[in-house]
Amino acid sequence: MITRAAELKRLDDIYQESGNQLYILYGRKGCGKELLLQLFCRDKKSFYYRARNASPQEQLRQMQREIESQFGVSLIRDTYDECFNRIKSGDASKLVVIIDEFDRIVKKDSDFFASILKLKAKRLYPGPVMILLCNSTLAWSGKDMEACLGEGMAKVNGIIKMDDVNFLDVVRAFPEYSVAQCVETYGIIGGVPDYLNRWNGRKSIKENICNNILRPQGYLFSEAEDFIHSELRELSVYDTILASIAAGNEKLNDLFADTGYSRAKISVYMKNLAAFDVVEKVVSFETGGWDNAKKGVYHIRNHFVNFWFTFIYPHLSDLYVMTPEDFYDNYIADSLDDYLHQYFVSVCTEYLQLLNQVGQVPITLTKMGTWVGKSGTIDIIGQNAQRENVVGICNWKEDELSYDSYRNLQAQMKKAKITAKVVYLFSAKQFDEEIRELAKDNPQIVLVDMTEL
Repeated sequence: MITRAAELKRLDDIYQESGNQLYILYGRKGCGKELLLQLFCRDKKSFYYRARNASPQEQLRQMQREIESQFGVSLIRDTYDECFNRIKSGDASKLVVIIDEFDRIVKKDSDFFASILKLKAKRLYPGPVMILLCNSTLAWSGKDMEACLGEGMAKVNGIIKMDDVNFLDVVRAFPEYSVAQCVETYGIIGGVPDYLNRWNGRKSIKENICNNILRPQGYLFSEAEDFIHSELRELSVYDTILASIAAGNEKLNDLFADTGYSRAKISVYMKNLAAFDVVEKVVSFETGGWDNAKKGVYHIRNHFVNFWFTFIYPHLSDLYVMTPEDFYDNYIADSLDDYLHQYFVSVCTEYLQLLNQVGQVPITLTKMGTWVGKSGTIDIIGQNAQRENVVGICNWKEDELSYDSYRNLQAQMKKAKITAKVVYLFSAKQFDEEIRELAKDNPQIVLVDMTEL
């Protein structure tokens, strides 16, 4: 069970501060926001209101009804000032006020946020109060929220974004799984807590894919398109673009040629998808070999959306006529390892970041990334403030990381025009004899097998 321990501690630390606080907490649907709020309020006096999709008048009526019910009061005036004037903790303890999906109110009624600011300023409720305004709309939170809140945004103490959990959290969530199975799970559904909490660590990867994704009653059967449609209109356009990227069309000109949409239209829709954390523009790690690097490459950032458009969307008709097991065997099994390489690189990068944090890398890294070359890739580059580098390559699929792979890395380093203080070679399986002998004699070559991750 993913419980968001780090975010819970941060909220508890904020609660312990003196005075009143106003924070915005947001994350995508499925991020575990509701469970986090339940755990946070477990031993505290609190008022929780989840906003409806309603007119301003109906919204206010619903909040009034819940305040009257919870606090045993009768509200006289139809205002948010009146609502927040009648809440109470009943003693000297700090009251936690949570307005969930608050964007449904503030977009239509400016009086609401004005009352929230009065509440924080102790003009409505005299006792200490911690206010959390929460929502699940990534695109609005990233693009339009500050403009919507206007000058009042300066009164907000902080914004907490609930990102997907990392690979280490996935490992902790599935103690029954091997590291390889955790990598597979992470590559397929990513770090979305609701997805992970429904994945069964006592069943194989194939069984989980069949039960959760390929069966009509599965939790993730229609999740990819439902997730996109939850914030974006014109699903047909977004699906077309995402299917094209998943098929290997990663540059703007390739997408233009494949989809038939204008470059200007694709760029607008890409910005919307990026605001929603669905796609990202991959910027190659900056080195002296800029002429040899790819530029303007787009990837699908969301793990599960990428999986869906890579394996399911192209064969959607067969999804409805085949058994889940046959669909998996025909369309997923043989290509899954190739697909998972990119996520093994992410896992190895996270591992190197952790080593860096505890001072176990020979140089202190200040930035990390991937060099995407026109004829090859350096999976990991880390650099310190003096522009010294460490590099890494990651082998997920092959039975052994071979000496030829190491030589190819050296060739790519020449194209990138970099040298390395240390070379990290990551393998999900083994290393060939030549590489092992080379590492014995050269302390600048570090071998990391998957069991160490």
